[in-house]
Amino acid sequence: MAQTKRATFGSKIGVVLATVGCAVGLGNIWRFPYMLGDNGGAAFLLVYIGCILFLGIPVMITEFFIGRYSHKNVAGAFKAIAPGTKWSIIGYNGVLAAFLILGYYSVVSGWTLEYIVQACGGSLAGKDASDFANEFTNFSTSVFRPILWTAVFIILTHVIIISGVKEGIERASKVMMPVLFLILIALCIRSLTLPGANEGLTFLFQPDFSKIDSSVVLSAMGQAFFSLSIGMGCLVTYASYFGKNTNLQTTALQVTILDTLVAVLAAVMIFPAVFNFGIEPTAGPELVFITLPNVFEQLPFGNIWSFVFFVLLALAALTSTISLHEVSTAYIHEEYHISRKKAAILVSIGVFIVGVICSLSMGIWSAYKIFGLNIFDFVDFVTAKIMLPFGGMMICIFVGKRIEKNLLREEVTNHGSIRFYFFNTYAFFVKYIAPILIGLIFLNETGLFRAIFN
Repeated sequence: MAQTKRATFGSKIGVVLATVGCAVGLGNIWRFPYMLGDNGGAAFLLVYIGCILFLGIPVMITEFFIGRYSHKNVAGAFKAIAPGTKWSIIGYNGVLAAFLILGYYSVVSGWTLEYIVQACGGSLAGKDASDFANEFTNFSTSVFRPILWTAVFIILTHVIIISGVKEGIERASKVMMPVLFLILIALCIRSLTLPGANEGLTFLFQPDFSKIDSSVVLSAMGQAFFSLSIGMGCLVTYASYFGKNTNLQTTALQVTILDTLVAVLAAVMIFPAVFNFGIEPTAGPELVFITLPNVFEQLPFGNIWSFVFFVLLALAALTSTISLHEVSTAYIHEEYHISRKKAAILVSIGVFIVGVICSLSMGIWSAYKIFGLNIFDFVDFVTAKIMLPFGGMMICIFVGKRIEKNLLREEVTNHGSIRFYFFNTYAFFVKYIAPILIGLIFLNETGLFRAIFN
């Protein structure tokens, strides 16, 4: 395939940190701990790691292949590799999914800024669990403050995107990811000094294998899939900026290890504190904005720990919003031949409109339902449970059916300069096994699995 001159990441560490930032997000620090709590702790963790290794890495390498081989945005990639066919619908699905996810994700990301300000001002002090629950409900359902913070977060993302791939995305990742890890480690150390730390660590690292059933396995597969940002076009887009010497196998392994490390550290940070104060580990999605502020306020210098935690959460969210924004920006910039700056402006305006609609649907527009869900929850459901599994499954089917095996081998081994042990096993897995496993994720996440087999 003819290669066009295109922006690339400037260094190996830039490739890894940018791609880790693409994968790391609220799903690691917010979703993973409550999923782990809901599914029995250590048993879920072991299954999750297995899913990461045997599902996440092969599919990630496959997305890297599409991005680097085409050197195009996610929609342009499928049009370039399979011109004149309907395979390009996979790319359009990725662009639309990333755009819609960014819309409601920016709302949640904006909430982190509200809590940073509250921690700075001491507003979180002296409250109990019911106070935090009421405050969160009042804030998230109000009209102006959530929209204001949504706009601020979109602007932060926009400023980084218009600076370009190397000067914007890569440079920001080199700063934010180390800071994120340092804050996370500091919070872990503080949590481990609490009297109830051993109980939390036992829950996290001492497995009860009797808790492993089909529901736990499917939930772990789904979390592994979503944690790595598979199926939404981010990995394809970032891989299109990889240099020809980038080792796709090593990069996938490094990104997966670091992404999993963030998730595990988040659990180490949360569960000793949760057990220390007698809170159920199955606290659920409200863990971050209701339960944890209550935990931190019971510690000495609670406002400081709350502030540090929500800065961590905001950084994780920002690394994800950057990658989601880049998917749509790269698509408009390259497919419609307009400047990157104008493309980014169009995306930011569109995302803000979606964000406003999603935010208001939790408050004054809550009466408007789609299949019984408010607009925020409906967009979340359609993207996370339908569009992402569809994208991941179809990417595997596309590579398995459309791409010649020798061509795939040449690209993922950098034309034979890198050894790929078990390549035939990998190719077989991507073509036959991965689509089935992702299909099971789809059935489980939509509730169809239980409906069919119960």
